[in-house]
Amino acid sequence: MKVNTQSVNFNADQKLIDFVQQRMDKLDMYYDKVIKSDVFLKVENTSNKENKIFEAKVSVPGDTLIVKKQCKSFEEGVDMAVASLQRQLKKRKEKLSAHL
Repeated sequence: MKVNTQSVNFNADQKLIDFVQQRMDKLDMYYDKVIKSDVFLKVENTSNKENKIFEAKVSVPGDTLIVKKQCKSFEEGVDMAVASLQRQLKKRKEKLSAHL
């Protein structure tokens, strides 16, 4: 799957981008019609420890799934968002197979 990663307010290192790509690729196991995904990594300038925001927009035929997570680390946010997307994609696949 094509993952377009953008970092806002900081420069993401290659290790983080590879981690995001690896986790997002796992979504193909749950729903094979994913077209592409746009990922935004943002850092808020606050004193709050949970200042890292992971946002993903996943394009599937006829719809776009959007997940936004705010955590202490990007890795934690990626894992939480991918788990949420997996549930959404499973539900979508079940709905589509029920209509056949």
